[in-house]
Amino acid sequence: MKRIVLVDDDNGILDAVTMILSRAGYAVDTFLKGESLIDDQFTEPDLFIIDKQLSGIDGLDLCKFLKQRTPLRNTPIIIFSASPHVSKIALNAGADDFLEKPFKSASLLEMVNKHLHNSAR
Repeated sequence: MKRIVLVDDDNGILDAVTMILSRAGYAVDTFLKGESLIDDQFTEPDLFIIDKQLSGIDGLDLCKFLKQRTPLRNTPIIIFSASPHVSKIALNAGADDFLEKPFKSASLLEMVNKHLHNSAR
């Protein structure tokens, strides 16, 4: 079973996205704070989904941090945000894709499937 790490400081988003991904057959580990990933408090996933606007460390800074770590360098990262202008910034920070909030379940699953299917992991 493919494992996804989901980081968002909004419990409602965490619950909704977890439900969508779990129903699609993915194992989902959720975190309210990006610092948990910096402290290595997670099992290495097949994909990260990270909100840009986190309390504490910014989602883009977290993306850069994860992409610098050798075992995670090739793990796909999707950044999501309610701000459409973040797309280019997210990709420049090392994200593999960007999803604008609000999004449809089908759009989320299509993007997740694309990156997990193309992942070399």
